[in-house]
Amino acid sequence: MEPIASSSSSSSSSTCSTLPSLLPAREYEVFLSFRGFDVRNTFSDHLYASLSRSKIRAFRDEEELPKGEEISPSLIRAIGESKIYIPIFSENYASSKWCLQELAQMVECCKREKGHLFLPIFYLVDPRDVRHQQGPYEQAFEQHAQKHSSHTVQGWKEALQVVGKMKGWHVTESNGELHLRRIYRLVTDELVGIDTHVEEVVKLLNLGSNNPKVIGIHGMGGIGKTTLSKAVYNKISAQFDRCCFLEGVKETLTRNDGVISLQNKIISSILRQDYQVENMSEGINVIKERVCKHKLILVLDDVDDKFEFDQILGKLRDFSLESRFIFTTRNKRVLDFFVGCKIYEVGEMSPHYSLKLFSKHAFRTDHPPKEDAVISKEFVKVAAGLPLALKVMGSLLFHRERRFWEDKLKQFKGILSLESEVSKIMKISYDELTPTEKQIFLDIACLFIGSKKEALYNMWNACSFHPESGINTLVDRSLMKLDEDNRFWMHDHIRDLGRAIVQEEDIRHPHRRSRIWSEKDAMDLLRNNEVNNRAEVLMVDMLRWKNEVLTENEFKKLHWLRYLEVRKRSLTGDFSKILPNLCMLRLYVCDSTPANLNMKKLVVLDLESCGVEDNWRGWKEMQLAQKLAVINLRDCQELTRAPDLSQCVSLESINIEGCSAMKGALHIGNFKNLKTLKLVGTQITELTGDIRMLQKLEEIDARHTDLRGMKVGRLPTSLKRLSISSRGEIPNLLELKELESLSFSRCYHLQIPEDIGELVNLKELIVWRSPLDALFPLKALPSSLTTLAVVDCGKLWRLPSLANLNKLTALNLKQLGAWEIRGLGELRALKTMEITDASITKLGDLSGLKNLVELHMKKCTKLTRVTGIDRLETLRALKMSGCRSIKQLGDLSGLENLHTLDISGCIELTEVKGIERLPSLEYLWMSDCRSIKELGNLSGLRSIKELGDLSRMKKLREFDIRGCTQLAQVKGLEELKWLWDPRMDKRLKVKYLWERYGERQVNRVVRFAHEKHLRRRHSRNGAQPLSPGKT
Repeated sequence: MEPIASSSSSSSSSTCSTLPSLLPAREYEVFLSFRGFDVRNTFSDHLYASLSRSKIRAFRDEEELPKGEEISPSLIRAIGESKIYIPIFSENYASSKWCLQELAQMVECCKREKGHLFLPIFYLVDPRDVRHQQGPYEQAFEQHAQKHSSHTVQGWKEALQVVGKMKGWHVTESNGELHLRRIYRLVTDELVGIDTHVEEVVKLLNLGSNNPKVIGIHGMGGIGKTTLSKAVYNKISAQFDRCCFLEGVKETLTRNDGVISLQNKIISSILRQDYQVENMSEGINVIKERVCKHKLILVLDDVDDKFEFDQILGKLRDFSLESRFIFTTRNKRVLDFFVGCKIYEVGEMSPHYSLKLFSKHAFRTDHPPKEDAVISKEFVKVAAGLPLALKVMGSLLFHRERRFWEDKLKQFKGILSLESEVSKIMKISYDELTPTEKQIFLDIACLFIGSKKEALYNMWNACSFHPESGINTLVDRSLMKLDEDNRFWMHDHIRDLGRAIVQEEDIRHPHRRSRIWSEKDAMDLLRNNEVNNRAEVLMVDMLRWKNEVLTENEFKKLHWLRYLEVRKRSLTGDFSKILPNLCMLRLYVCDSTPANLNMKKLVVLDLESCGVEDNWRGWKEMQLAQKLAVINLRDCQELTRAPDLSQCVSLESINIEGCSAMKGALHIGNFKNLKTLKLVGTQITELTGDIRMLQKLEEIDARHTDLRGMKVGRLPTSLKRLSISSRGEIPNLLELKELESLSFSRCYHLQIPEDIGELVNLKELIVWRSPLDALFPLKALPSSLTTLAVVDCGKLWRLPSLANLNKLTALNLKQLGAWEIRGLGELRALKTMEITDASITKLGDLSGLKNLVELHMKKCTKLTRVTGIDRLETLRALKMSGCRSIKQLGDLSGLENLHTLDISGCIELTEVKGIERLPSLEYLWMSDCRSIKELGNLSGLRSIKELGDLSRMKKLREFDIRGCTQLAQVKGLEELKWLWDPRMDKRLKVKYLWERYGERQVNRVVRFAHEKHLRRRHSRNGAQPLSPGKT
């Protein structure tokens, strides 16, 4: 069987032959710059581990700059070769000359060469402090000024200013994991090509098992599902007896003979002969009798809800146990028919591969000519990673003159015409939506990409748009997505399709359309002061008119407006008799607000960061807000007391987070529909009303709020998420049977009931900075837990047994006083375990942790032994740095998947057995392993890329890395005076000798070492080690 070519001529497919093998080789792809003791055991380690798991080569230096030396040539090379720079600015970053030199070098590389990408992270520091060298950064530079020249210091400051202005991530204690996921996705999108996607799909197919496997490749139209399925088919088809790939299944089934046509194609392909059946029943019988017996791979491209497996192929159970089926689809619901079906979501193509694909069609080469490189990148930017768009654009431009290219670029940069090929494909999916689904789609496309869904659901429900079913339809048809934070995401082309539909409502007068989001169109609408019976959704963000004050006169003729958003603008006047159909009002950072509002139909009132005060007349209008479901007063710093919301009986969400001046009582007793209550960072001391009667309440977030004096009483049994600080007790904690997440922070006097194990739905338990003497005098923890984190609880001297936690996948224990952790070996589902700076002396047998992927045991200075590690076959990362008392690890040779091994600072460890037989090992760090005398023959570690600094392994005598061809350098060997003749390839050997003996004596040392070696062969005791000073 010949593989399908990657550049199919079918109009329904997209192509991508740009695999990573075509890229220039890089030693490192990502360069991490950070101050070690600030972030090494937290954020940087997690980010590095995530990148390593995806085979992304990230450089991170394990040591500070030694002895005040300048930045090394190898480090300069690593920075120059890396595509992505990730400086992690922490409190002490600027105090390190090492970090500042790295940053300055990164900025210099960006100036010299295009193609580098900065992704700055501000870890527990204010970005302004970095940008302007304030706070701890100012203090650091005062010290640098005393030690270094003004020219050097000024260069470092300029580098901080440049990077500090860039868009990055401000990481706090609460949002670190979310930003970690976003950074990881961005990096992988930049670096990983189609081969990575192919490998993931192949893993899902589980080729070694004896079960018929069905894989669904799901994504929006034009995203590359066909290309990916072809690549998978080409890679694995040789492992099957018979193979068949069918494109355009959806289009085929629209014909009257569609089912029979598909059957004939499948039968003919599998039997390798022209075969024609007359009807559907005959086709099913032939397939059962002659096709099913073969071990086959069948790919059906572009299936929809008209595809019915049973009517075309018969029963899945009739096929060989070794057969595999791959379906590509835009509609995820098609895959619901198959029990146990695995789904792979296809994301957009990275800019690098986008340029290659565009060039393939525009120039019939992999790269654009030098003179066309700039304009080609502009087209790639417009295409936004959509393979189909890249193909259409490139094909259109092939063999066309320059003027044509420039004209088309202007056209594509505008809104795509509905007559274009890309838009027509997506327009078909839009036309199949119901009228209310179209309303939701257009709302999101025009204004709500990136918005959270909850408040908008309230507005759409008030308009009878049925958002639950509507959003599900849009997601299933690949027209949009919800991210992990429940925010709407939509591809740029699909967004432009929606906006083009709205623009066609009135081509000549944009301010007369149903949805208005641009600054100019919004201003035209408000200034024309004409009746607009079409406007439903309006956003006012007028940066050009900074001093413009809006009054009720600009809005009084917008009778059908249901959504109004005004940003950073002053509003005055009486709004109580206008906007009769307004359902949702968002005022963001508005210094002044209307005197009052028409709240008869209002369901969402969002006044985040506004200057609203206690005496605002609008609070009285709240008495009429019978339909109000959501009120957001987050960061309204002028409020000193909670408003009277007692008549808002429909409230579902109250958010007063960040109202730091707000004191007193908050009335919540009447809110029978209340689901969410956020009090973070307020001075509220009392919740009035009977809170336990709020049987729809699901979340209370009272972090950083002193609740010790708050009168709360018994909590409603409907609670699912509870986060509190400084609380003495929760009277009825054991009655909260629906609780899924429980978080305590700074709860110095909290007593957890010993029967907490009765909370059978609890999945997440987090205890942070609660130094309790006996936090866990418990009978048992809830067996439902999937995450357990106990951090900075120094007085916690005893933990309950973990043996019953058979669902636990993540365990994080840091800075504990406990000397024993019982039941670890029973955690069969555990995937990640991190125990840091704990007083434990033993762990027990870990061999039962059959799913463990990462084991971090850092700074457990009293731990002497860990048993069972040698049986953890799924382990990919083992980090035991700073375990100063550990003496042995067992034989590691069975850890075939081990990718990272860190035993730095294990000063009592005398040997590491089996290290030479770890085929997947890429990173090995052993600095300060003073007691290890030999490492054996490491030449079999052909994947090893980094060894770390060996300078403190003072007793090391033998060392062999001759087969480690991916190693660029070995640090610290020149410091090991007892090391005799380290065996390595010529490139590394010369470098080692040069660093140890100096340029003039290299030849002499080599000759002397050879003679010494010959003499030692005839001596039982061997020769004494050669001193660098003796030649």
